[in-house]
Amino acid sequence: MVETVRLEPGALSRAQVVAVARAGARVELGEAVRKNLAVARQHIDALAEASVPVYGVSTGFGALATRHIPPGSRIALQRSLIRSHAAGAGPAVEPEVVRAMMLLRLHTLTSGHTGVRPGTAIALAGLLNAGIVPVVHEFGSLGCSGDLAPLAAVALALMGEGEVVDREGARRPAADALHEAGLAPVTLAEKEGLALTNGTDGMLGMLVLALADLNRLLDTADLAAASSVEALLGTDRTFAADLQALRPHPGQARSARRMTAALDGSEIVASHRGPACTRVQDAYSLRCAPQVHGAARDTVTHAEQVADRELAAAIDNPVVLPDGRVESNGNFHGAPLAYVLDFLAIPAADVASMAERRTDRLLDPARSHGLPPFLADDPGVDSGYMIAQYTQAAVVAELKRLAVPASVDSIPSSAMQEDHVSLGWSAARKLRRAVDGLATVVAIELLTACRALDLRAPLRPAPVTAAVRDLIRTRVPGPGPDRHVAPEIAAVRELVVEGAFLPLLEEC
Repeated sequence: MVETVRLEPGALSRAQVVAVARAGARVELGEAVRKNLAVARQHIDALAEASVPVYGVSTGFGALATRHIPPGSRIALQRSLIRSHAAGAGPAVEPEVVRAMMLLRLHTLTSGHTGVRPGTAIALAGLLNAGIVPVVHEFGSLGCSGDLAPLAAVALALMGEGEVVDREGARRPAADALHEAGLAPVTLAEKEGLALTNGTDGMLGMLVLALADLNRLLDTADLAAASSVEALLGTDRTFAADLQALRPHPGQARSARRMTAALDGSEIVASHRGPACTRVQDAYSLRCAPQVHGAARDTVTHAEQVADRELAAAIDNPVVLPDGRVESNGNFHGAPLAYVLDFLAIPAADVASMAERRTDRLLDPARSHGLPPFLADDPGVDSGYMIAQYTQAAVVAELKRLAVPASVDSIPSSAMQEDHVSLGWSAARKLRRAVDGLATVVAIELLTACRALDLRAPLRPAPVTAAVRDLIRTRVPGPGPDRHVAPEIAAVRELVVEGAFLPLLEEC
């Protein structure tokens, strides 16, 4: 794990964002970016002294940009901008989201295109390194002119106002937390209010975190699907490389290769090979798993390309150019992020939907090829995993609703100055819920498939799927009379979220 992220000219990596957001990695400013900051600030200071109004330097904001602000009022202008824009509502978003957003904003500040003073960037890094997380509310960003309300909440804490969560997880006034950490509140100068708020860092941070989660979940989903195929007496022949090569999608090939390897050496699969098996084709939820999982993987790859481009970007308005010009632009619009955030919610829902169909098949004696109803110990007295599938179905239904795109909507704001917005923050928030739901669905499939594998004894599963089953058995007992099922789902879900199954993929 990365312990320190040193900001230098150029792009951040997704791994660096995850390290700061989730592992608390420290942040340092390299010498080159400090020089960039100083040079860009000289241009802003010169424009602040000029008589010609410059947006963000000596004017109001948004629909009030036509008003020239005299020098004596400009500190008040910056303070008012942050206070007025920190207008969020609803529950606080997760600390990892706020930390990712802070790092990404800092990365743009250090690009030398925003015009903030070096000390302001250093102060934001100090906030991160002290483990102080500003309280950012869920609602307030329209995803155009950036994530204004969320980023303003961060800037407010930098000023020593508002609320934060400290390293121990206590919610307290920002002024107290800064004082205890030995950090001085920042008095913002010209341009700095806009530079701290006019970015797409919240939605980008959530995209990067979702990509890390989805890669882990899709890897685990391959193992879950292979376990279900095996337990349902499905064939592995349809996953053969020569068949997959007829449709050369890289994600599909990867999933098929992994499922084939996961089933290699299975006595259960071998038991129904050959002319004695009368089933010509498996159901789509078994046979087409590589196609669905693969398409999901390829969608993730596309989203990673967008994220990587954004991690190389400097988003602000106006921007400071190397020749000293300060130009307005539209790079703060969140459409590139909003589209892929919405897009990812579709495969999350579809992978979950297919997993639920396999689970239902495992529980139905008419389709499970010899397994007891609902995998119950004493059907009728026991219900087995009947209601676990209900829970899975309820989550899948929610995921389908979350797959409805936010980015096709737009609510004009700021007296029609901002007349088209991306709603990328909204797309990101629902994607986080979708990823969370997919983890639950995959966990329930694993729980169910591994009980079914136990019930196929004395036939032994493949070494890989047996290892999946054995890992689950460290948290959840094998078949038997009914037990409280919710803790079993939670225990397997924890394994899924931790990525505990991923080392088994090394054998695939």
